[in-house]
Amino acid sequence: MIIKSAEFVKSAVKPSHYPSEELPEIAFAGRSNVGKSSLINTLLNRKRLVKTSSTPGRTQLINFFNINNAFSFVDLPGYGYAKVPDSVKKTWGPMVETFLSTRKTLKGVVIILDIRRIPGIEEFNLIDWLNYYHIPFILTLTKADKLSKTKQVKQHLAVARTLAVDPKELILFSAKSRLGKAAVWDKVNQLIH
Repeated sequence: MIIKSAEFVKSAVKPSHYPSEELPEIAFAGRSNVGKSSLINTLLNRKRLVKTSSTPGRTQLINFFNINNAFSFVDLPGYGYAKVPDSVKKTWGPMVETFLSTRKTLKGVVIILDIRRIPGIEEFNLIDWLNYYHIPFILTLTKADKLSKTKQVKQHLAVARTLAVDPKELILFSAKSRLGKAAVWDKVNQLIH
């Protein structure tokens, strides 16, 4: 994918704040600190379009990005561990569910999982939820560079077993080495077109 332009459009909390539904959208969802921002920046060949942070829970709004004036990427708030007040955490679930269940231009969701962690209840809930609404998704294992090749293979299979999916459905990704970038783009293109 040749990226000619990638621009931040706006942040939103509720549907009245979303941009108009004109372009196909791909959303990115995952646990706090899973490498969501790094994945998006890598896909778009940008260093800091999406702000990265070592502090979990930085993304607290739904952020929209216009790509090539042809489609949009939507960065959803991370779930799970985050150093934010409980009142903020409680608004995240409904905010994300409202977006996912009402957005007509949403073509799919990239589910981002840290290869070093076995998926938990939050991941299962997200997958069940997307299946319920017939929203296609792409499973991506980030931070592959943090493990040796042997451990990568072991964890890849363990995550596939836990999710009861074919290991081929899990894309290994590294923002550092760019491993998996083309594979993610292939799947994103299939969903957009």
